[in-house]
Amino acid sequence: MNLIPINVSKNDEQYVSGRALHMFLEIKTPYTQWFKRMCDYGFTENLDYVGLSQKCEKPLGGRPQQDHNLTIEMAKQLCMLARNDKGREAREYFIAVEKDWNSPEKVMSRALKIANNVINEQKVLIAQQEQQIAEFKPIRDYVDEILSSKSTLTTTQVAADYDLTARALNNILHEEKIQRKVGDQWILYKSEMGKGYTKSETFTFTRNDGRLDSKIQTKWTQKGRLRIHEILTARGIEAVCKGVM
Repeated sequence: MNLIPINVSKNDEQYVSGRALHMFLEIKTPYTQWFKRMCDYGFTENLDYVGLSQKCEKPLGGRPQQDHNLTIEMAKQLCMLARNDKGREAREYFIAVEKDWNSPEKVMSRALKIANNVINEQKVLIAQQEQQIAEFKPIRDYVDEILSSKSTLTTTQVAADYDLTARALNNILHEEKIQRKVGDQWILYKSEMGKGYTKSETFTFTRNDGRLDSKIQTKWTQKGRLRIHEILTARGIEAVCKGVM
């Protein structure tokens, strides 16, 4: 028996159309007036009912027609207030609907549905995370390869990756408190020492007068290169060479 259509919300809550109930009860008072009077009995919006509007299917110029989604409990009480045979018939119908809805079988079925929805949501989340990990893996592998490399680069070589001169890069690193100049050589600040960013190399050269001399040159390790990349990226300076982090 389906006297009045019963709908189910996304939250698995049953509700019935106020207009459908009004029509079944054969109430003579217009719906909006009747419903407003019924609300005076203490029914609360968003708890006992939810207001909504829909276009009337009858030729009324397509004007919105007010309706409400009523909880089964509110619908039962409205049936009692009707004080007629239709009201008693509808109330017994709603009681039967509730009994069926709350049967162990139906409760278990809804519980399984909720559990399956949760599982499906978790599957989607895991798939998204796996995709993100897969997308990040080439970058991670590249960084690991760079950091494991023992090769070093001059400031000029590192700067070229960003279309900068060595002087410009040195000045940026000085502004960022990474290095300072001592004599004619750039030296890391104490706070940046011991982190494996640089490696000093000594090279010999012949002066114009034929004398041999030596000089210390600071080169950047791959870890230092990565640190410089982070600093330049933060400044909005991007690498111009392919394969550069």
